[in-house]
Amino acid sequence: MIIDIVMQVALILITLFMFLWMQKIPQNLFTKFRYRNRSSYSAKRHFIIGAQLLAKSRSTKDRSSAVKLAKTAAEEADKSIALDPKDAASHILKALALDVQGFGTSALEALDVALSPLTSKSLSSEERGDALLKRAEIKIKGSKRGLVDSAIDDLQQSVKLKGDKATAFRLLGECYEKKEMKEEAVEAYEGALKVDPKCTPAQDALNRLGSSSISTQ
Repeated sequence: MIIDIVMQVALILITLFMFLWMQKIPQNLFTKFRYRNRSSYSAKRHFIIGAQLLAKSRSTKDRSSAVKLAKTAAEEADKSIALDPKDAASHILKALALDVQGFGTSALEALDVALSPLTSKSLSSEERGDALLKRAEIKIKGSKRGLVDSAIDDLQQSVKLKGDKATAFRLLGECYEKKEMKEEAVEAYEGALKVDPKCTPAQDALNRLGSSSISTQ
């Protein structure tokens, strides 16, 4: 009895597999899997090329050459994004390359995508903290009150995710100063000095605000 049941189940499975094979479903799935792996590999290759170009752009002292390299880096980032749009790293690379070219608004848009709920899943907490810091830096360049308020939100999240960046605390202090929030600014500047006792801008800011700083050794 048991043997008959097992044979019937095996026969059903064989029949089902033959039907699927005739419909080319297994082959199609295998092709999609291979394509997905190939796309992922190509996306990473474009990302690496773009990152190398961006590094060269930042290291050169010639502004024209830096812009050209950054432009090519952004193009490589776009190629990577086209193949793997959910990888936040490529969007961040694009934002950094656009920022070098002076396209602040476009850089912010790329960072917004990188930090969106769906895309940011590919980032670690530290990477997300760095991305928030960079977005805040670009917003602060805008020098508009609305952007400063938004930058504060980014910086607050950044220091929570990665509290070892003196720059994040310092910029947070500067934003608070712009909003005439002295106590908050002092606390932020002191946070910068705790991370980096040699952070001169933070120390100067505390002196300017008439606050005693923590001891610098």
